[in-house]
Amino acid sequence: MINAIWLGMIVIGFVFAAVNGRMDAFTGAVFDGAKNGVTVSFGLISVLVFWLGIMKVAEDAGLLRTIARALGPVVRFLFPDVPKGHPAIGYILSNMSANLLGLGNAATPMGIKAMQELQTLNPDKETATPAMCTLLALNTASITLIPATLIAIRLNYGSADPAGIVGTTLAATVVATLAAVFADRLFRRLHLLRRPPEPPAARLSRTGEGAASPPPGAHSEAKG
Repeated sequence: MINAIWLGMIVIGFVFAAVNGRMDAFTGAVFDGAKNGVTVSFGLISVLVFWLGIMKVAEDAGLLRTIARALGPVVRFLFPDVPKGHPAIGYILSNMSANLLGLGNAATPMGIKAMQELQTLNPDKETATPAMCTLLALNTASITLIPATLIAIRLNYGSADPAGIVGTTLAATVVATLAAVFADRLFRRLHLLRRPPEPPAARLSRTGEGAASPPPGAHSEAKG
């Protein structure tokens, strides 16, 4: 879908430039955009490599494990339907830890792996589970302590105070995360209310209750 959107934008821009006789401006914008993309990428590489190195040092020092242990109760509250010890929990913790440090590029592969593991728990492969929706909401609106990528972009464009957005970014992401968690809890509750009641037989078979209970009259027949 994203590829189709970008292709559509390029085609529309080309058509409008051709109709209005501004192909020179269109061509110049294309090459300027490519040049700026490469320049910004080189500026981002240095900062991202630095923070990824810091993250590796923090991992070896046990900081990420400490963060993961601190986030453990939060994850169990946010993902009550994921079994304890499931591989998805580890990937969710890694995703949240990377997002806290502003390493979106490092958080993305962990989020993808978490989604793949959550899909193994999904009884309906065509519909996202509540846990998958929760992960998507948290990954989109994650609390960010250090917006490393934004700092790198501001530094690359000559900002006088590249780290001046730390406070406002933290406040904005806290509000966004709280709103995401509230919406997630609300829609989970609505989902449970709208779900049709489970048949008694299916509930008994799922819980195991009554599986070993003898049929009525079995004791009296045994005694006779």
